[in-house]
Amino acid sequence: MRKHRRTKKLILRLSVFAVVFLFFYACASVPKLSDETKSMINQVMREPIPEMITGRTGYAISNGWKIWYESIPPMITKKGTIILVMGAANDALSWPPSFISKFTDAGYEVIRYDHRGTGLTERLKKTDKEYALEDMAEDPIAILDSLNIKKAHIIGVSMGGMISQIATITNENRFESLTSIMSSGDIFDTSLPNPSPDVLPQMISAVLKYGIFGGKKSQIKLQFVHKRILMGEATGNITSKPLAEASLYNLKKRDGYHFIAGRQHQKAMESAKARYDALSKLKVPVLVIHGKQDPVIPFEHGMKMASVIKNVDSLWVDNMGHDLPNAQIDAISTKILDIIDGNNLQ
Repeated sequence: MRKHRRTKKLILRLSVFAVVFLFFYACASVPKLSDETKSMINQVMREPIPEMITGRTGYAISNGWKIWYESIPPMITKKGTIILVMGAANDALSWPPSFISKFTDAGYEVIRYDHRGTGLTERLKKTDKEYALEDMAEDPIAILDSLNIKKAHIIGVSMGGMISQIATITNENRFESLTSIMSSGDIFDTSLPNPSPDVLPQMISAVLKYGIFGGKKSQIKLQFVHKRILMGEATGNITSKPLAEASLYNLKKRDGYHFIAGRQHQKAMESAKARYDALSKLKVPVLVIHGKQDPVIPFEHGMKMASVIKNVDSLWVDNMGHDLPNAQIDAISTKILDIIDGNNLQ
């Protein structure tokens, strides 16, 4: 009996040691934040939080979900509507304000919304925990219906690009154009390069270091570390005050961050079928944008998708990873406006 107890104690001690070792190893592998970034985060924590929601808000009912959205009016005479679809585990506030303002300044109403499992979007059916990308593609349609908008331009990034592709394929009459950014027509296409093997371990390590322990400041730091990881080999300054402000706003005035949503979104992507054939039949204008340093969905995915679409234009961006870098927002938004202005239905 005593020997059995000693064995149990030894196993427990070794398990604790292993957990501690893995925690410190994980923390060591996470990119470091600059002193400038840390100082800026401290400053944002001390200042009053600016209002991040300035448009008309509401909920659309989609397949047992209450989808929260915000409609931001144009600054000049309205030309049309753009609906933005964010990537996995991200909510409406993940869109850079400078990106949105490019379109509202140009005369477009911009709609952004919280994905299932993020932000203020709520599940109505508590038993309905799993869903496919095809289900998520019904969410922007439900929002347009709720706002009585017959047609819109749709812009999606990463998983949001996949959702936007499916929404356009299944409801082409509701969209005037499709812009797919850092996305893929088949994320598991074996003929194309795989994601960098370093990204997922680093993302998980960052969550262990900043997302589980610590307060609001640590969770704000996590947003910057994740952005740095997603940049891959791209270079640039990520000391972004709007990112820190949006993170703090999310933590204090909204429902914070839900890490489990990332796993649910991953499952939805894993069950998705290839869309190359359906994309090749689209008649609406399509714009494919991809960063050449993307470590998550390699650049070749964007190139292959563009190669199968008939009515397509493309923008291949140097020094861009799996994010929307501040330095490239002007070029990206200008290209998108060239497409949608040329095909906008008055």
